[in-house]
Order: sequence, then C-alpha cells, then structure tokens
Amino acid sequence: MRKIFLALSLLSSVSVATGAFAQGRGGTPEEQAACTRDVQKFCRAVIDQGDFTILACLKENRPKISSACDQVLKTHNQ
Repeated sequence: MRKIFLALSLLSSVSVATGAFAQGRGGTPEEQAACTRDVQKFCRAVIDQGDFTILACLKENRPKISSACDQVLKTHNQ
C-alpha cells in the first residue's frame, strides 16, 4: 500500500515540477482511491520496482485502468 501512495506522490511531484499541479504532495485522498485498485490489479508485479515503474505500468495499462484513475493521470499531465 505504501508504494501505491508513493506512486501517487510521484504524480504530484512531476506535476508540481511542471507547474500543472499545486495542491501538494501525494494527491488528494480521492485521487489515491481512484488508482489504488488499478495499481493493485495491473501493477502488483512491479510494485517494488519504484515509483517511475509503477507510473509506467499504469500508462502501459491505460486502456484497462478505470476511468477515474485515467482522469487522475490526465489531471497530472501523464
């Protein structure tokens, strides 16, 4: 579970760095909830390989992830 939050934190960090997101680190609780199930379902095998790997996994599985998680990625310019 910690890695999921780290991945969502990464989303925030990347977006903050690009100026697109200024709500702080870790995303909102709603954003975290939107992607938790998708990370567990599609990215469990890479969950220990780092935040960038989890983000890449979500992107690779974009056609399969929930619309809520897809929207989180779009919101963070991913």
